[in-house]
Amino acid sequence: MNEIKKPRKSLAFYYMIAIIVIFLLNFLAIPYMEQRKVKQVDYSTFMTMTEEKQIGRVEVQDNQILFTNKEETQIFKTGKMDDPDLAERLYKSEAQFGSEIVEEPSILMSILMSWILPLVIFIFIGQMLTKKLMNKAGGNSMMFNMGKSNAKVYVKSSEGIRFADVAGEDEAKENLAEIVDYLHTPGKYKEIGASMPKGILLVGPPGTGKTMLAKAVAGEANVPFFSMSGSEFVEMFVGMGASKVRDLFKQAKEKAPCIVFIDEIDAIGKKRDGQIGGNDEREQTLNQLLTEMDGFEGNTGVIILAATNRPESLDPALTRPGRFDRRVPVELPDLKGREEILKVHAKKIKIADNVDFNKIARMASGASGAELANIVNEAALRAVRDGRRYATQADMEESIEVVIAGYQKKNAILTAKEKLVVSYHEIGHALVAAKQTNSAPVQKITIIPRTSGALGYTMQVEEGNHYLMSKEEIENKIATYTGGRAAEEVIFGSVTTGAANDIEQATKLARAMITRYGMSKDFDMVALETINNQYLGGDASLACSAETQTEIDRQVVELVKKQHEKAMQILLENRGKLDELAQFLYERETITGEEFMNILNN
Repeated sequence: MNEIKKPRKSLAFYYMIAIIVIFLLNFLAIPYMEQRKVKQVDYSTFMTMTEEKQIGRVEVQDNQILFTNKEETQIFKTGKMDDPDLAERLYKSEAQFGSEIVEEPSILMSILMSWILPLVIFIFIGQMLTKKLMNKAGGNSMMFNMGKSNAKVYVKSSEGIRFADVAGEDEAKENLAEIVDYLHTPGKYKEIGASMPKGILLVGPPGTGKTMLAKAVAGEANVPFFSMSGSEFVEMFVGMGASKVRDLFKQAKEKAPCIVFIDEIDAIGKKRDGQIGGNDEREQTLNQLLTEMDGFEGNTGVIILAATNRPESLDPALTRPGRFDRRVPVELPDLKGREEILKVHAKKIKIADNVDFNKIARMASGASGAELANIVNEAALRAVRDGRRYATQADMEESIEVVIAGYQKKNAILTAKEKLVVSYHEIGHALVAAKQTNSAPVQKITIIPRTSGALGYTMQVEEGNHYLMSKEEIENKIATYTGGRAAEEVIFGSVTTGAANDIEQATKLARAMITRYGMSKDFDMVALETINNQYLGGDASLACSAETQTEIDRQVVELVKKQHEKAMQILLENRGKLDELAQFLYERETITGEEFMNILNN
């Protein structure tokens, strides 16, 4: 989509004019005027300069005498005295007689040069700068057009975003394709009496392509597309946000059929709590938005799209049918969706023919569309750094590790003892995972430090889509998290700080089993914890008494401890393989899942 913009020229020319004028006034014109002013002196000074032959020109008038210095850079004035020898003394001083000495400028001329002329020049420059700023802002300068909508207007272009450019969101595209069809052929909908939703709310985690989907709708429909962020409605002046809403909808009705897209609508659409001292400006903006959406007449051809990743914070009056009639989830892509997204972005770079996108998609489990685009770009950058003309499978796999754990730390040198501890730690994770039937297969193990702070990691890859987890699978996952610490205890008889992240993940899973998943016999199917902002990490808050919380903590400790003991038992039963694999990893630093399984099964 191409944004319609007016030509922009640099303001440097006008700033240069201002600097030159100021320079001329301050360093040339004003000093020259000051220098040519007539200076009043007494008659004795005049006589002294005459005797010392310091007078250049002299003019004797009826009531005064005007004279200059020898260099004629200054004009002097003195009163006329009864001095019969004056003419003779002036002749001896070699002064020139005449009437060419200029009198002091008039008061009117002084005012003109000192005040009126600079004022006119600065007013002219100010008008030119103001006009330039208004043109740069598209005619919506805040100072002169407060309350005007500054929505960006896009129209279809040959390089516009289409549905084919958005992969991995088939359900969302199917919902939105109906909108495109309505904008193209509204007659068949009117014939049966159907009307399109006034508003469609796109909800999902960050980076899943909500804004891109909205632009794709406009690209497919070939209609004007108004784009504006929710935060742009909020102004420091009361009432300006509501005025912007009115102006935006006025423009939309004039351009109908069209699409209005409001990104991050939660900035103005939060629930009205009614508390005194709240942001009244935001509430006024929301009220105006509700009024404008109610004011739409049926089948006007104006479709409102909005995006948010906090739908639970929106005001119920905004999300009710009649305003935002339809909610379209834009979730994280599944395995097939990730593979399609990778292929779409891979078209933008040169890539080897033998790249297995399915394998890359499995390795990038849980990645959003934006993260997958970043993975492809990182692969291209790595190929350039290595002096290759195209990206390979190895580049794609390494780019996943870069996104997950950061770049390799070239200057991080572990001691031999630390390197051995990390080797046993990572093999402990992998061995416990491999010996449990419900754990994902090991893809890669490395002990090369990363910029994220990890001294090593074990990558596990799911075979396919995995939507449900059983109680046994979660327990096995907790045991896998504890495998690294268990290996340290079995081999070295001590523990290190390297298991900090493992402990955090294992505790989080164990607590979720008890408080959210109903996997505790004592609490049965009682929800003891609620999740807020599910699309922004999911902040958890307990909804129980202090006594119940104490019992939750006890069960969490018991559950993690039990899985920790299970991991230690697995490692003790496979002590020989643990030593062999750890020594192999110590020497190689990075091993693949295939190498790991060959040693384990031989």
